[in-house]
Order: sequence, then C-alpha cells, then structure tokens
Amino acid sequence: MLTDRLFAGADTLATSYALATGIQKIGDVDIVIGGRQAIDGDTAQVGPQVAQKLGLNQVTYAEEILKVEDGKATIRRLIDGGVETVEAPFPLVITVNGSAAPCRPCNVKLVMKYKYATCPMERKGDEPWANLYEERPYLTLNQWSVADVDGDPAQCGLSGSPTKVKAVKNIVFQAKESKTISGSDRDVEELIVELLANHTIG
Repeated sequence: MLTDRLFAGADTLATSYALATGIQKIGDVDIVIGGRQAIDGDTAQVGPQVAQKLGLNQVTYAEEILKVEDGKATIRRLIDGGVETVEAPFPLVITVNGSAAPCRPCNVKLVMKYKYATCPMERKGDEPWANLYEERPYLTLNQWSVADVDGDPAQCGLSGSPTKVKAVKNIVFQAKESKTISGSDRDVEELIVELLANHTIG
C-alpha cells in the first residue's frame, strides 16, 4: 500500500508517478491490472500513464481476459461501435471497464488465508483476531511511503501536479423543453430523425 502525505492532492500525472514507483519497487511484473478511471477525475489517464512511465505494453477498456499463455494475453476490449480482440505480450498494463464481469477468486482457500490481511495503519488494535498478526506475519501487508519507493517528492502530490484548479462551481442544467414518447418504433424513429437533423447525434 502506498501512503504518504506527500501523495496528497495528486492529479493524474502525479498519481501515475506514484503508482509507477510502487510497481518498480515490487520488481518484475507480468501483468498490472487497474480500473479504467476513478470517479473523481473521470479522465481514464492514470493506467496509460503508468504503462508509459514504465515502458510497458497496454490494453485499455478491457472487458475480458480470454487467454494467458506463451508470454502474452488475449483480451476482448470495448471500442467505439463494438468490441475487438487483441493480443499483447508481457509485461502489460490492462485497464478494465466497470461493465466487465466482477472478479472472482480462483482459490477460496487463499481468500480465507488472507481474510484479515491489513496494513499496520488500518488496525485499531482491538480486533478479536489481533493475535493473528504476530502468529502469521503474511497478514501484514507492505506499507510504503515516498521514501520507501525512492520517489522524488517534487513529482508527488500537489507539487508534482501541473493541473491547477482555479474555482469549483456547481452548475445546474435546466431543460428548456422536454418530450415524452411512447415505446413505439414510429415514435423512436421520429425522435432519431429529429436528433440527427439538429446535429444532437450523428
């Protein structure tokens, strides 16, 4: 887990820098899997930036990993107007769409083994299973700061973020007009023709 006050206030550039330094600290990787985008920035830039910083191949908008063999992955991904199947060699960064099937553990015994795994900062000390952390050291997850991953503080957090927000305003859109249509083919067809004529779509 990466945690440090120096990471605070990061835009996509500084976030991808932090993640890339953490991945470098882990060492050789075959596949890095991340979400497509966060709900705050909503830019879908971090995954591709991590791949670029580490010099790794990348596949974005993944829906399903179909096959992994011979040092490469076959992946079905969304594109405008449909889907495509691509093949990419390792090492590889994959960003996954929210519409993809949920992950499911392939080994229930391992899930149960690591059920109480946490970083030290997540622990309150009064957990009924607190004694397990001494008995089973593998339940203590790594917790890294900027210094632990040999990061440059000037490239982390707010200081490493060229994005500057001048103001935040709430904007409320109000409909000037509305239209109710039935589900009939004719009404839908007329609406599509109208939207095309107004250049709202197409």
